[in-house]
Amino acid sequence: MPLAPNYQYMNILVTGGTGFVGSHLSTELHERGHDVTALARSADDSGLPDGVTLVTGDATDYDSIVDAFEGQDVVVNLVALAPMFKPKGGDRMHEVVHLGGTENVVNAAEAHDLDAIVQMSALGADPDGATAYIRAKGRAETVVRESDLPWTIFRPSVVFGEDAGFLEFTKALSTPFLTALPGGGKTRFQPIWIEDLVAMMAEAVEDDAHRGQTYDIAGPQALTLADVTRLVYRAEGKSVSILPVPMSLAGIGLALADPVPFVPFGSDQYRSLQFDNTTEDNDVTAFGRSAEDLRTLSDFLAVS
Repeated sequence: MPLAPNYQYMNILVTGGTGFVGSHLSTELHERGHDVTALARSADDSGLPDGVTLVTGDATDYDSIVDAFEGQDVVVNLVALAPMFKPKGGDRMHEVVHLGGTENVVNAAEAHDLDAIVQMSALGADPDGATAYIRAKGRAETVVRESDLPWTIFRPSVVFGEDAGFLEFTKALSTPFLTALPGGGKTRFQPIWIEDLVAMMAEAVEDDAHRGQTYDIAGPQALTLADVTRLVYRAEGKSVSILPVPMSLAGIGLALADPVPFVPFGSDQYRSLQFDNTTEDNDVTAFGRSAEDLRTLSDFLAVS
């Protein structure tokens, strides 16, 4: 895809560059001709194409990342913990990684006088939100907006693709044939395909017209957790019946799981299932797209 008019190829730093979104975005930007550096905690570059530079560093440790910003034009901050799973270290890690990590990225970008930051947030991000994840993402947005950097903020719904955390979450929360879901799985999501998302993010990196904008980004369909569960197992040739569990009982069970390290869910995940992850104002139109242009989850899974 061509660059926006009058744009030059850029030096772009992608923090969290070897993660699910990061590896896809690094590939997209590289294919557009940019000089891409992926910053990650580990030295595993197996998900990156030849030509993308890998540097190691931990966003929660400023000294370990600041040198990677030298000579960069734009930083895309993707460092994140998966909201669907209980983080090692407890809910406080959302503040450590999402807020503290963003503060370090912003400070390093300002120190090296970068042209812009593109920040990955989350749909519904709110400093006073219902979950530790949503609150930390909202506070990180405030850090970005109050910085000296021109900024663009993306707030996507859940993202799907090969090895996506959302699909792993669905399978971890359920079983084939007969499964119990909190509230009967009525929580709604608006899943967006990873390739649709990174194409729009790449355009936002390239085009200054997107500076100062916050975009709610979602896929073409609002699906309940029960809908997604049925689709995931149908793709494996299995059926599933949903047994509703009252949300109050699910909350008690997940709260009891908080201190148990090998249980992947806890009370914060329970709270996340109490509100929908959808938007009525899908900002994909800001990138010349409509819902009909986007890939559906059923098409990705090759089921109807």
